[in-house]
Amino acid sequence: MTGKNVTHQGSGLILDRRELMKSAAALGLSLGGLGALGGTALAADTPKKGGTLRLGMEGGSASDSLDPRTYADSVPISYGYQIFNGLAQIGADGVPKGELLESWEYKPGAKEWIFNVRKGVTFHSGKTLDADDIVYSINLHRGNTSSAAKDLLSSVSDVKKLSANQIQITLSDGNLDLPYNLTDYHILVVPNGFTDFSKPDGTGAFKLETFEPGVRVVTKNTGNYWKPNCGNFDAIELQYIPDPTARMQALLAGQVDAINRLDPKTVEIITGAPDTAVVQTKGTGNRFAFVALCDTDPYKNNDLRLALKYGIDRKKIVDTVYQGYATIGNDTTISPSHRYYAKDVPQTAYDPDKAASYYKKAGSPKLELQVSEGAFAGATDGGVLYQEAMKQAGIDLTVTRVSGDGYWSNVWLKQPFCAVYWGGRPNIDLQLSQTFLSTANWNDTHWKRPEFDKILIAARVESDEAKRVAMYSEAQKMIHDDGGMVCYAVGDYLDGYSKKVMGTAPHPRYDMCDQHLAEQGWFA
Repeated sequence: MTGKNVTHQGSGLILDRRELMKSAAALGLSLGGLGALGGTALAADTPKKGGTLRLGMEGGSASDSLDPRTYADSVPISYGYQIFNGLAQIGADGVPKGELLESWEYKPGAKEWIFNVRKGVTFHSGKTLDADDIVYSINLHRGNTSSAAKDLLSSVSDVKKLSANQIQITLSDGNLDLPYNLTDYHILVVPNGFTDFSKPDGTGAFKLETFEPGVRVVTKNTGNYWKPNCGNFDAIELQYIPDPTARMQALLAGQVDAINRLDPKTVEIITGAPDTAVVQTKGTGNRFAFVALCDTDPYKNNDLRLALKYGIDRKKIVDTVYQGYATIGNDTTISPSHRYYAKDVPQTAYDPDKAASYYKKAGSPKLELQVSEGAFAGATDGGVLYQEAMKQAGIDLTVTRVSGDGYWSNVWLKQPFCAVYWGGRPNIDLQLSQTFLSTANWNDTHWKRPEFDKILIAARVESDEAKRVAMYSEAQKMIHDDGGMVCYAVGDYLDGYSKKVMGTAPHPRYDMCDQHLAEQGWFA
């Protein structure tokens, strides 16, 4: 049987209330956790053209690049989606929709896929999009590359042009979820042979005007965007505002029109103001965790890893640090709201006695946790509360606050025990593969289990839903019982907006309309 995807015309993900309810139901989410706080309209009116959208965002640094292969956080993802388009896009229902690849089909076994390239799309340079551009853009992430998407395409054995508007992708191992992989924010499309990312040439609604990494990025409307009802703003001005209080004050003062990553402690200030509101996405936001390297002493010992898991008071952190705008985590990156969340794996509860027992069995080693607000807002407070909870078990956990500057290059993946957050991924295979697969570049616990890899790879081609559920449950149980991740909370996405910004809506993957606000929003 051949699998097919219907053509997607780039609707801009404009939702009415009924559509939102359907999307929430499909994701197993409560509508009460999806919506606006304080009166922001979900997309309802006919889009209007004009104006400069001013974004105030956390999630970038002075080392940010225009090369999509390097994107690691919200700011570059945002300006990347302004300038470029992807191959496919995750809709508000969590399902891949065609973007520059408008439709596809696969042969039995899901190893051979045929994709149709969208016609009538031009780059900012004036070049017409064709299959050569798609093949080249995919191959930027294959072979000898440092691209963060290399792992996602590791099973791609061949990409070839069939015609001017059709390509074929052949996999070494079948994968029913290949279109999900192709929605990754690193895999953006450039012209065939393009190499100078300091002068980006994309098919997005906006072209680059100013690039000052760590300070601001300005893009201007191209005037001829191919997606109907999208690309409505004249320009986008993105300001780097890493401090949450400064972001909130900028929004309240009217200096910016939208901000991300609200401090849960100040949500009521924004909802109580007359001109601002909050859009909340419940239980699908960032996964907040502390990760230990399983191949490094003393964390090689699973007794110690169990002590770390039983020694944290997750509920207290959720209630105190996140003011309830989060869901308790259970040591994997799979959110409790996810359709494949392992409900048969018991929630690890705070148990000082068990923590003390496992710690003693592990030889009572010295422990140091490195945290930084550069990892995520609340990492330091979470670490302090963790330290207090461990004291109740007689465990001395040293919490060291380190600089946020260079945190992702100097601390994460290098230090034995540190703070990390993981954003949502469009499907469970990506969520688990990028974090826990033995060969993953971003396996930040260095946890490597061949039996886990085998289950995950087999699940990619399992068409029997009951069997697939069982496989993903077993995979999560293995991480839960043996892994080095202490995932204590799954945050809510909390975005702040001026009430004049229309087209805003919760999204199951990332904040700020999956970082497509610039493309799909407009001013009232």
